[in-house]
Amino acid sequence: MKPQSLLHLLLLSTALVAPAAHAQTGPTESPVESLDGDAAPESSEGGQEADVSVPGFDGADIIVRGRFTPNPLRATPEVVSVLSTADIARTGEGDIAGALGRVTGLSVARGGYVYVRGLGDRYSLALLNGSPLPSPEPLKRVVPLDIFPTNIIASTLVQKSYSVNFPAEFGGGVVNLTTRAIPDESFLSIGGSLGGDSETTGQLGYVYYGSPTDWTGFDDGTRDVPAGLAAAFASGKPIIEGADFSRTDLQTLAMSLVNSRTSLLQTNNNMPVNWSGTLTGGTSFDIGDSRFGIIATAGISNKWRTRDTLQQTSLELDLSGDPQTDYRRVITDNRVVVNGLLGLGAEFGEHRLRWTNLYIRDTLKQARLATGTDQNQVDRDIMVQDTAWYERQLIDSQIVGEFEFGPFSLDLRGSYAKSQREAPYERTFTYVRTNLPLAQDPTGDRFVNDLGGNKGGATIAFSDLNETLWSGGIDLSYELAPQTTLSVGYGYSDTQRIAIRRAFQYRAANLPVAVQQLRPDYLLSDATIQQFGITLLETSAQDGTAAFDAALTTHAGYAQIQAPVVESLNVNLGVRYEDATQTVVPIDLFGSGGSAIAATNLANDYWLPAVTLTWEMAEDMQLRVNASRTIARPQFRELVAQVYQDPESNRLYRGNPSLTDSRLWNAEARYEYYFAREQRITAAAFWKRIDNPIEAYTSQDSNTVNTSYANAPTASLYGVEFELQKYFPLDTWGGDFWANRRAVLIANYTYTQSDISVAANDTTVINGQTLDASDFFFDGSPLTGQSDHLVNLQFGLEDTETNSQQTILITYSSPRVTSRGPSGQPDIQEHPGIQIDFVARQGFTLFGRELDVKLEARNLTGRRYEEYQQSGANRIWFNRYRLGTSVSLGATLKF
Repeated sequence: MKPQSLLHLLLLSTALVAPAAHAQTGPTESPVESLDGDAAPESSEGGQEADVSVPGFDGADIIVRGRFTPNPLRATPEVVSVLSTADIARTGEGDIAGALGRVTGLSVARGGYVYVRGLGDRYSLALLNGSPLPSPEPLKRVVPLDIFPTNIIASTLVQKSYSVNFPAEFGGGVVNLTTRAIPDESFLSIGGSLGGDSETTGQLGYVYYGSPTDWTGFDDGTRDVPAGLAAAFASGKPIIEGADFSRTDLQTLAMSLVNSRTSLLQTNNNMPVNWSGTLTGGTSFDIGDSRFGIIATAGISNKWRTRDTLQQTSLELDLSGDPQTDYRRVITDNRVVVNGLLGLGAEFGEHRLRWTNLYIRDTLKQARLATGTDQNQVDRDIMVQDTAWYERQLIDSQIVGEFEFGPFSLDLRGSYAKSQREAPYERTFTYVRTNLPLAQDPTGDRFVNDLGGNKGGATIAFSDLNETLWSGGIDLSYELAPQTTLSVGYGYSDTQRIAIRRAFQYRAANLPVAVQQLRPDYLLSDATIQQFGITLLETSAQDGTAAFDAALTTHAGYAQIQAPVVESLNVNLGVRYEDATQTVVPIDLFGSGGSAIAATNLANDYWLPAVTLTWEMAEDMQLRVNASRTIARPQFRELVAQVYQDPESNRLYRGNPSLTDSRLWNAEARYEYYFAREQRITAAAFWKRIDNPIEAYTSQDSNTVNTSYANAPTASLYGVEFELQKYFPLDTWGGDFWANRRAVLIANYTYTQSDISVAANDTTVINGQTLDASDFFFDGSPLTGQSDHLVNLQFGLEDTETNSQQTILITYSSPRVTSRGPSGQPDIQEHPGIQIDFVARQGFTLFGRELDVKLEARNLTGRRYEEYQQSGANRIWFNRYRLGTSVSLGATLKF
């Protein structure tokens, strides 16, 4: 049949070539379509259209052969959702994680991790242009999506049904980010924004000086490891008093760490505004029959957030009585994200090459001050001060080639990515007020720190994480017959991670009362260290987990065929073989000859089938049925018993070297009704069975609370999804103002249920010990991260001819478990609740240039963040604080 239309992203699914489509790059007179089928408005890239890069396919220009479909999502062989540039703009989010929270069945947890259909981030896969990414997070192997600003992303695909040309770790779905490609014409745009929120801007917060360049996200050397300490690190000896380090040596090292810029907390009664800036440009040109292009983007955002939190713990099974610990902690974060992208592309007839280079640096400067009580120190008040600096950095370079030779196509891809996280000078100072009568304690009414453990203490830590990921793949497809395509491919990835954390306590004996009352920078000054013999004691040497080396190497091959079975019934059938070796080994930093912590070596291979049947029930409706088998592996940090403190939750984590892979069986049925152009109703039912799911559990003693991980016996998850997208033309209202306007209604709802099954004789293995699973998991408990209800609503007005949009966005997530409760206590759960946002965009002409103005108002109802345990009427708040209402105003000028 004659080509009907040039559609963008018709091959959004993971299949290499759809049976009803063939990739083309030649010119066509058909109108260009946007991702959701709209006629695409001219973009800031000078008319560039977004595309999606997935394994086996990396192109935007698709010519439909056969019956025209009014919505390209319908033509994909798998269940997908797509956020185009226009969709992202409508949400107004500054990062991709926030925008994905509007997709059916998706929710976003703290830290920018996406939960698909109630499954935690471990069950989601994130790709960039079809290639995997390393993570800069110690607790995760998946990359947090909130580090990706929307200005570098052209489109985002979410696929929920598995197809075999994706990696095997596909539990809930895959999120594929596609960066901007070759522009159609030269362009330049400059943008910026200002904003703030009601809980932070102009309000009380805590800060510390750091370095004068902190506002850029880069330290000027203030936080560099001193030469003497670096030499001590390199010595291979634990930094404790003994044969290798004398008391004088330790005092010298302690004095080298005197750094008032990182230890003196200060009050700021008027916290500054948030701001951001972006610069994007690109051009393209022809040489002979070939076309070349370049696109570059640079951006920076600087945001402040203050949280006045309530944090408690309890040792009682029913949570009765006074909390074991009860703190009010004020946390001020200054988050700076710097990003840059450079893309080079070339088109040679039917062949394409793309070289993409991405840089993201996400820096968090954090100051915390807490006061509270601990039942271990009866009648005492405790004050804790923390200062920290966390640098997360991602560098990614990838080359993708697409080659078309008639019915045969070849896709090649290769990628190198490196992530890094540094946390120098993590400082904690603890002061104690005994509240005793002055006759018993002359400082009973004051906070003091004796650096001896009885009345306070001080610690400092240096952390460093480096992860590199090499990946590559080849995908081949051949059109055996019209609408019948055979695809085969091979994929390789090699991830290497080294993480080191060196932690120390400052120790002193019999500090004078006057010295105990000094503020932190004076308490640890050169003079006090020398005069009163203050030394360092390395605590990371005590359990042998100061460092670990982790690796994951996979080799995979797949084959799949996409073909019609009978009239109106298509099948996408394939199988994937994947072999993987995952190791996590404690590093013997101190030459002790071994470690008390066991190493992990998981070597597994799997055959993973997948099939999707698509039945075109009528001209405007179809039914999809999918079944597949996938896996989920433990994340690196979960496999080593090295204590780590998460700055977001202020919680301690410790891994379990005995974790094993989880195995999933997935099934789904989805009905789709495309009742008008650009408009649809979909309904889906899904079911998953998980063998050996990895679940977080919490343990505690009288002093600390730790979160760790264990394999539960089995779990199941099922649910339903509904989605509606409908437009209402308003031209009948009369007048020029309404001539091109329409109302927009986008709504989706997901209902999910899950439960863990624990039988009488089920066991789990923790640190090499086989234990009763019922001691850690309750039969019938939901999976961590699963909300029963997810609701997203978007109501708005938009002009189909100009840049004018006004949208109200409503999001609701019901309570979900964040960790299993300790020692038989109720589970810890968070209540995201309802959030209402408003986003407006309006285009103007300024001095002959296009000006785009955007207004955002978030959390209009001022909802709070709540994480708690509940037993009857008793409630313990793990984390509670007001989120505040935020407002920002931005503008982009296009040249």
